[in-house]
Amino acid sequence: MSLGDTYLTVLGWIGSEPDFKEIRQTPHASFRLGSTPRQFDRSLNTYVDKPTTWYTVQCWRSLAQNAFESIRVGQPVIVTGRLRTHEWTDDSGEQHSRVILEAFSLGHDLNRGTTTFAKNAPRAESVRTPAESAERPTETTAAPYPPDEYSVAPLPLSATAEAA
Repeated sequence: MSLGDTYLTVLGWIGSEPDFKEIRQTPHASFRLGSTPRQFDRSLNTYVDKPTTWYTVQCWRSLAQNAFESIRVGQPVIVTGRLRTHEWTDDSGEQHSRVILEAFSLGHDLNRGTTTFAKNAPRAESVRTPAESAERPTETTAAPYPPDEYSVAPLPLSATAEAA
């Protein structure tokens, strides 16, 4: 996270099929997300929909590939990301801008249904040939802490036990 960025979590519905492409060999997916808040109206004794806010959501790298393969129009999702402003000048010299939600997390809203999960296969750059393994040592850790760093002392099981 960087100072001054605006982070946002939006619950909404997928409004367009994800558009997938590679930009300079980096996977990119974008789609529209509609979020319609509901509010209880006491005079009508029911919930009423407020105006829908539409977002353009952009995903990069593995999130882009997973989003493209997982989401479809009409599905409820939760998106977390940062707001970015994209500014440009058209051919007639007129300035334009739009706000984009650059996602770093995306998932189905499980309050509204069920889903299944399939873990990604290991990335190609993490799989090495035997020749590459000989050139670079492999990092391995079996436990989060070295075994001798924290000694294990028995805890007293009763109030009358003597202190060690």
